Order: sequence, then structure tokens, then C-alpha cells
Amino acid sequence: MVGIADIAKKAGVSMSTVSNVLNNRKNVGQRTREKVLKIAEELSYEHKTQNAEQRRKTIIVNFSDFDTLFYLDILHGINDYASKRDYHLLVCTANDLIHYANNDSICGVIVIDSHTDDSTIISIANKHIPVITLDRELSHQMIKSILVSNYEGERQLMERLVEKGYEKFAFLKGHDTTDSKERYRAFRDVLKENDIPFSRNDLYEGDWHEQGGAQAARLIMLQERMPQVLVCANDMMAIGAIRKFQDNGIRIPDDIAVCGFDDIIISRYLGLTTVNVPDYERGFLAGQALINIIDGIGDYETSHIGARVKWRSSTDSKR
Repeated sequence: MVGIADIAKKAGVSMSTVSNVLNNRKNVGQRTREKVLKIAEELSYEHKTQNAEQRRKTIIVNFSDFDTLFYLDILHGINDYASKRDYHLLVCTANDLIHYANNDSICGVIVIDSHTDDSTIISIANKHIPVITLDRELSHQMIKSILVSNYEGERQLMERLVEKGYEKFAFLKGHDTTDSKERYRAFRDVLKENDIPFSRNDLYEGDWHEQGGAQAARLIMLQERMPQVLVCANDMMAIGAIRKFQDNGIRIPDDIAVCGFDDIIISRYLGLTTVNVPDYERGFLAGQALINIIDGIGDYETSHIGARVKWRSSTDSKR
């Protein structure tokens, strides 16, 4: 059975453009309209009813780390905007993304899953399904990226830590993602600019979860001389490290300062110095950008969301 995706592929346009043409909307140029109608006729496509279009008003949100709290704020923001525009959400993991994206009911995808390969995302975009990525930047005419200003946020944090007089730093990375790379790059740049030495022995590999932070804390406690501050690539690992340190009688920030990135809700209660990312707004903007593209009024230019430091008791306010 011929579907909208088949017409879009042959015409070299998006599925939303085909839908707009078939439903006689005015936001499509005459040449494109004639091309789509001609291909639809050649393929013997039967445009059934408005109900068929309504069934297509579903977007996929792709993420896997259900234990990572900031995803819930993003999902909340996406859902609020999508609901306002009468769209439905389908949440799926990396393993199921291709399966669901092949369904003719899907009209767009939002990706925030580091486990999803670039090739998978590009293969979906190649089917003329618009994609919004929140965790990486990919060069493709059907992919728009909305990224956190990771470098600038981490740089603000590091510059102030240096001003406070910290001289011995450790860094806890997450998985090898754009977020982790940019945060670590800012960390190293500030140290280099201030002639502060950094040893690879003070670089720890984490997993974005509390257990990764706890493991890093265990390794740090084995050192003869601990760093003055542990800079973590996200809050969940910072929280894991703080809890492990405290379980072993190590005082925060007197014995070691700890800071994170994201500003999830629990960080505020634990007094964690971190970099605030407005995740609800990030999700809301992602939903808005995708649906605007579907409606033919959006663009694919990369956007950046600002991040700013929240100073709390896990770093020494007296320095």
C-alpha cells in the first residue's frame, strides 16, 4: 500500500509537505504542489480522509536512561507543547526507534539518546522525516539540533573556581557524548589559561549515573593527596560521589568540593554547586521547533540554549 512516506521520498520533500498538499493547505509553493500531486497520481495513492491525517499526528521521543531525572523535565516540556497542538507522543529506546519510525503514523522524531547511532538518525532523516537532536549536531537537511551551551556554562564554573583559589582539580566524565566532550574541553581550557597543571590520573570515567560518581569517589579516596575539587560532567555522578565521600567521613566542601552540571531538582536540596540547564524549556522549544517544521514554517538552523552557574554549599563560599 502506497503511503505519504513513499510520495515524500520520490518527490524529495518532507512528509509534512505532502500532507499539506493533499489537505489543500496554502503553505506550499505551486511548483511543489503540482509535483506532489503528479507523483501521488502516478503511485495511485488514495487520499482517504482527514482522519488519516489525524492518525499521523504522532511524534517519537527517543531516550533510554529512564533513571536520569533531567529527561523527565525535557519530556514534560515536549508533551506540554505537543498536547497544545493536538500531537501525541510515542516514547521509545534506541533499539526500537527504527521500528517505530517506519510507521506511516510518525511525522517527526526528537532524539535525546546517546545510545542511538548517528547512522540510525540519518537513515530516518533520509526518509524525509524531520528530526530534532538535543544531544549532538548532525549535518543533514532534515535534522535540526537544539544544544545546550555546554562550553560556556562549564567555563563560567571553572573560572570562578580558579578565582576562589582552587589549584588541584579532578574531572569525572560521562559517556563519550557531545555534552561530555564540551564540558571537559572548557575544564581543560581554563586550567591551561591559568597555568594550573592537570594529570591524566585525575581524569575519571563515569556513566552519567550515581554509581559512576560513587566509583570515582572510591578511587579518589585511595590517593595519598586528594584533589581540592571534583568537577563532574553531570549532577547524578556528583551526587553519587558526595554520598560516597560522606559515607566515609569526608566532609563536603571542607575536605573536597564537588560540583556538577544540569541542576536537577535533588541538587537543590543537597546544596550542589552546578550549572543550570532549563530542561523543561529545552523540551518545550524542541516540541515547538519540530511541529513548526512539520507545519512548513520552521527551519533547520542549529539553536543553543544558555546555561548558568548555581553556587551552593558543595563548594567553599569563603574562598
